[in-house]
Amino acid sequence: MISVICGIDPGLAATGYAALRVDGAAPSVLDAGVCRVREALPLAQRLERLERDLALVLREHRPAIVAVEELYAHYAHPRTAILMGHARGVILSTAARNGLEVRSYAATRIKRYLTGNGRAAKGQIQRAVQRELGLAVLPEPPDLADALAIALCCAADVARRSPAQMRPLRR
Repeated sequence: MISVICGIDPGLAATGYAALRVDGAAPSVLDAGVCRVREALPLAQRLERLERDLALVLREHRPAIVAVEELYAHYAHPRTAILMGHARGVILSTAARNGLEVRSYAATRIKRYLTGNGRAAKGQIQRAVQRELGLAVLPEPPDLADALAIALCCAADVARRSPAQMRPLRR
């Protein structure tokens, strides 16, 4: 039975992560935060620090699945996609090194699942995550909210395939 899903929003300066308990009851947040790496560091050191921080999160929560946002490239901002690709590669490698299943989700799919709109704004995602998880405050920063959204989308995906293990989220 799946009990923990870790959602990760890849970024080189800030990578959001969220560990959700999904053991048949409503999903609940075990831990969520942002791994921050100083942009002044050389790229290799930034990637090493990201790997070290994520390895600690994965060892602490021992998720059954790591859910990661797919790489998205916009023609106006190709550098952003390249930098996100570096971070995503570290995330995938760290998950594989820990023997974890990895699932990838397009940003539009995550947004559509939570809001019904694949082009939802950051604020809409934050409010949807707050509602779905019954949080007292809006999840901030957006990297953290995105990681929670990724984990929720994965939880719903798993629930559709194994209804006895988890219940779908309410709308």
